[in-house]
Amino acid sequence: MEKISLLIDTDIFIDYFNTGRFSTILENDSFVVYYSIVTEKELLSKRGLKASEKEAILYALKNYRRIKIDNVIALKYSELKQLYPSLDREDILIAATAITKNFPLVTRNYKHYRKIKGLVLFTGRE
Repeated sequence: MEKISLLIDTDIFIDYFNTGRFSTILENDSFVVYYSIVTEKELLSKRGLKASEKEAILYALKNYRRIKIDNVIALKYSELKQLYPSLDREDILIAATAITKNFPLVTRNYKHYRKIKGLVLFTGRE
């Protein structure tokens, strides 16, 4: 059976790290889990993050595949920013990554992404 590729939003990782929620997705061999470098930045820039917490996040992220922002993602970001100027830059970058890579985005922040045409959302319900 072919594995399903998913892009995981920052909020899903936060829930997973704090409570173990979404382990059915993040610890499942049926999925190939990707995350944007933007998600890594958001996770590591949390105010008050201890060095041990930062190490734990980086260690956990090694289990998944990081996607850097390339020229194709940057172009899609530019298009989306013009179409949806009120959305946060980070959300648009993550959406541009999902659309460019043709991956569904797993998120609980449906309201942030729902307007974006061409973006497939999984709302992060277990």
